[in-house]
Amino acid sequence: MTPEAVEVLTSARLDVAGLRHGFFTRRGGVSRGIYESLNLGRGSDDEPGAVDENQARAAAHFSLPPEALSIAYQVHSAVVHVADKPFGEARPQGDGVATRTPGLLCGALAADCAPVLMADPEARVVCAVHAGWRGALAGVIEAGVAAMTGLGARPDRILAAVGPCIGPTSYEVGPEFREQVVAERASSLAFFSAGDGDRLYFDLPAYALSRLERAGVAGAEWIGADTCADADRFFSNRRALHRGEPDFGRLLSAITLV
Repeated sequence: MTPEAVEVLTSARLDVAGLRHGFFTRRGGVSRGIYESLNLGRGSDDEPGAVDENQARAAAHFSLPPEALSIAYQVHSAVVHVADKPFGEARPQGDGVATRTPGLLCGALAADCAPVLMADPEARVVCAVHAGWRGALAGVIEAGVAAMTGLGARPDRILAAVGPCIGPTSYEVGPEFREQVVAERASSLAFFSAGDGDRLYFDLPAYALSRLERAGVAGAEWIGADTCADADRFFSNRRALHRGEPDFGRLLSAITLV
């Protein structure tokens, strides 16, 4: 029986010569149960062998070995690492990976948080960032741009795409959340809309795009996929909590120079 092909979404903004990228859905892997099927997160309680196979399938999509995949040990920080060789098992803590090494697959895992892929095709520098609201508020996206700039990129040349994440009509938060975000910058009030009672909805993808713009990146887009609303295609932390599930799978977003 032929294995199901992995399903990968792309952004037209990053569809340029010299690089490959992809935002993986949950389809095309071997995991079972709540992790069905392409769970790529070692931080989950999934069977390690299943995650290994899923990561091998993701890397093979780029015609690379699984050892090429480099993902930081994500901690919702503003730390972005520059890599000149794959991490291997020694994953440093942080929430982004930048490189100018061809064949090194920069990855970010998420399950509602915003994955951000970036590239300066002229300087041949790429970066993958995991931007939950805490990391985005702390400046992880700007840190990704700074890491790329240190490798020779220019913000005004950087192309970027925000991948599948919790959408603006799914991310319900409380007033204390708004206070934290607006305290950093008052104009961020624009990313909130009214919900029931004192509840609010937060537009994470628009907020991520605003942080890219703040860092000098103009050519950016959200690909428009809401992880919480589409259970068939995406894992979601928020949806798992609503369902009372004990854990959830992780989605991979990745980019590499060729």
